[in-house]
Amino acid sequence: MTTLHAGPHARPRVKLDDHLPVDHRLSRVYRLSAGTMGLFLVTFGVLGLIRRIGFFDTGTNTALGLNTNGALSVLSLVVGGVLLAAAVRGGNAASTVNMVLGIGFLLAGLAFLFALDSRFNFLNFRMQNVLFSFAVGLLLMTGGMYGRVSGGLPHDNPYWLSRHPG
Repeated sequence: MTTLHAGPHARPRVKLDDHLPVDHRLSRVYRLSAGTMGLFLVTFGVLGLIRRIGFFDTGTNTALGLNTNGALSVLSLVVGGVLLAAAVRGGNAASTVNMVLGIGFLLAGLAFLFALDSRFNFLNFRMQNVLFSFAVGLLLMTGGMYGRVSGGLPHDNPYWLSRHPG
């Protein structure tokens, strides 16, 4: 659905969730990025919980090469579950979840970069966790924005059509 802005240069504005058909071919990209990262995070969370690490322990406990504790393991399970659910749903939901969680991973990486070696590092992050968070954030954002945000969208793309009526 498009809405019009009031003013002398009124043009339609696209809402991300309204223009892409649910069965559009880009849904595979959104599902793949959400599913892959969701599967990794669930695996990471399960491995962290199996090791019975303290909930807010700040030792040298690792899973899959990343530092972890009980809280980070549970958080990874929850976020991984959300990503897997988005992958199952597909379409615009997967794209939107990818974008939102991608931004969340970037912000978490930035926050814990400043919290390294301080009492505020309650998720037991180390530099490899920060770099992983940045990489996952960028990958999720790219996977979620693919085909929606670009200067070179094909002319049959619903987002291009909504930006260029007539």
